[in-house]
Amino acid sequence: MKVTKFKVLLYLKKGSTDKRGKAPIMGRITLNNSMAQFSCKLSCTPNLWNPRSGRLEGKSREAVEVNAKIDKLLLNIYSAYDNLMKRNLDFTAQSIRELMQGSMECQVTLMDMMGRLYADMEKRVGIDRVEGSLVHYKQARTTLSKFIEAKFKTKDVAFGQLTNQFISDYYEFLITDCGFMSNSTRKHLAILKKACRLAYKEGYADRLFFANYTLPKMQVGTPRTITPENFKKIQSLEIPKDKKSLRLSRDLLLFSCYTGAAYVDAVSVTRDNLVTDEEGNLWLKYNRHKTKALAQVKLLPEVINLIEKYKDERQDTLMPYQKYKTLWDNLRKICKSAGSTQMVSPHMGRHYYASIVTLAENVPIDVISKMLGHTNITQTQVYARVTQKKLFEEAAKFAEATKDLVLVL
Repeated sequence: MKVTKFKVLLYLKKGSTDKRGKAPIMGRITLNNSMAQFSCKLSCTPNLWNPRSGRLEGKSREAVEVNAKIDKLLLNIYSAYDNLMKRNLDFTAQSIRELMQGSMECQVTLMDMMGRLYADMEKRVGIDRVEGSLVHYKQARTTLSKFIEAKFKTKDVAFGQLTNQFISDYYEFLITDCGFMSNSTRKHLAILKKACRLAYKEGYADRLFFANYTLPKMQVGTPRTITPENFKKIQSLEIPKDKKSLRLSRDLLLFSCYTGAAYVDAVSVTRDNLVTDEEGNLWLKYNRHKTKALAQVKLLPEVINLIEKYKDERQDTLMPYQKYKTLWDNLRKICKSAGSTQMVSPHMGRHYYASIVTLAENVPIDVISKMLGHTNITQTQVYARVTQKKLFEEAAKFAEATKDLVLVL
C-alpha cells in the first residue's frame, strides 16, 4: 500500500470540561484520504496544554503523568500502523484506530519487559543471584531507556517497531556515548536479547528479535588489582568518625584485600566460619556463594582486628552488611579523597589478595587456589600475570630513576 500522508493529531475538547475544570484530550488519525477520531481517555487542565507539541507544559505531577500516558498512546498508534504496513494490504485510518484500541490494554513494550526482568532478578537476590547481578540489570534498563529517547525521541518502543538495525545502533551507543568496554557492552546486549526472547515466548512479539545477532566475544584479560601505592593511600586515609558508612566501606574493602573474599562472602560469613587449628592460628573457612567451593584462609592480624572492631552480639555476620551500590559509591568517594590514581571496585580487593598479598610473597599457586576457593587452578594462574606486570612496571621506574647515574670504579 502506498502512503502519501500519515498524521496523528492530539487536541483538547475545551467545550466539555468536567467538574474539576479539566478538558478531555482527543485524537485524530489521518491516512491518505481517510480520517478517524478517537478519545484518548485522558483529560488535563486547559492552561497546561500546548497545541503545537500535543503535550502538557511544565514539570508538575499532572504534566509528567499525562505526558507519559500520551507517549504510550502514540506508541500504540505507530505500532498498529507498522503492523498493518507489514501485511501488504490496503487499510484506512479506521483500521489503525481499531487495531490500536484493541491492543492498548494488553500490549507489552520493550521497557515494560526490561522492567519485568529487573523485578524478577530483584526477587532472586540472596537466593540464587547476587546483588551485583541486579546492578547490571538496572544499568542495562537505564542505558536502553537513554538510547530509545535519543534515537526515537520517545520513552519506549513496541516490539513491532524493532528492526535488526536496532541492536547494532544500541551497541554503538554503548561504546561511543556511554564509554563501556567490550565485556560491559556484551552484558547489556545479552539482557536485551533475553527481554526479546521472553516477549516472543509469551506472545508479545510476533517474531524472535536478534536471534541471529552474535554477541561480542568475552575478553579475558589480566584482572585489575589495586596498586600497593594506592592501597596505602586508601588504608591510611583519615575518615571522620561520624562518616560511618564510608568507614565501613573502606573496612569491607580491607577485609577483602586481606582474605580474598568477594563482596557477597565478605558480608555473609559468620563466627561459625572461624576455625582454630592445633597451633592456635585462626582460619576463615566458608563455601563461596558463587560456586559453593570451599575457601580457607589463615587470618592475618589486620583481619582479626577488623573482626574485633565490628564484634556485636546482635549481629550474625563478622562484618556489617552494606548494599553493593552503596559500597561502590563510597569507594569512589574514598579514592577521590585519598588521591588514588585509580578507581577501585569492591572485587579488586579479592584480586589484591591473590596477586599482591599472596603470589608476590611467593605463596605456591596451588595453595592460593584453595584459599580463593577456585575450582580450577587455571583460574588462579591469571593472577601470575598481574605480579609479572607489576615487576616490569617497577623495573621501568627503577631504570628511569637511575638513568643519570654514572658508575665509578
